[in-house]
Amino acid sequence: MIILQPVLEVGQCRGFTLWPVAEAEPYDFLPLSGALSPAEVGTAVMAIAACNDCEPDDGRPPRPADPLGAFLHGLLTMDDLFASGGLRVTDSVHGTTLVPGCCNGIDERSDWAVVVDGSGSASFGHDPSPFAERLDGRVRLTVDAERDDSPVIELPVTELRRQLSHAERDLADFMRLVGPWASRHIPDHAEATTAAVARALAVPAPVG
Repeated sequence: MIILQPVLEVGQCRGFTLWPVAEAEPYDFLPLSGALSPAEVGTAVMAIAACNDCEPDDGRPPRPADPLGAFLHGLLTMDDLFASGGLRVTDSVHGTTLVPGCCNGIDERSDWAVVVDGSGSASFGHDPSPFAERLDGRVRLTVDAERDDSPVIELPVTELRRQLSHAERDLADFMRLVGPWASRHIPDHAEATTAAVARALAVPAPVG
């Protein structure tokens, strides 16, 4: 069975106290969906905010003094937001998993459309260097294109297209959790944070 999931890379959770978060191994991947617990949603928001926790440049207002405002400042003021991760593909029958490489963002998943409907190939970061290529009616996913002996996963184009649609639904379901979570845990920043998380993930912000 092949499972495709949108996943977010999570940095260091230990010692984070601005809101409740779930335990996670540093630099592990958290699948995003509507099935996350409130603590897992908190972990995801923390990870996305941390990805964008940059010192203000000349074009942005100064960082606030309060710890919460300071941590969220980059997420809430930067134009170009980033959420480290991408799409993870697991072949449970053969025990093979393709994960996004370093410097790949969840918003870059549109490159997968190039594989199924465009030029037919795309890469997704490095260390490892995952690579996807269309071969007639099938797609071959190479776990690490830098290795001659890399494991591969193959599936029909139609199945990959179906899985990609499901991943978009997972992200939309996750976003429906973010607003209520933010209203409870960071009420003064809830609306802005929800909109920023949606931008970082390149998904529509939920309405209502």
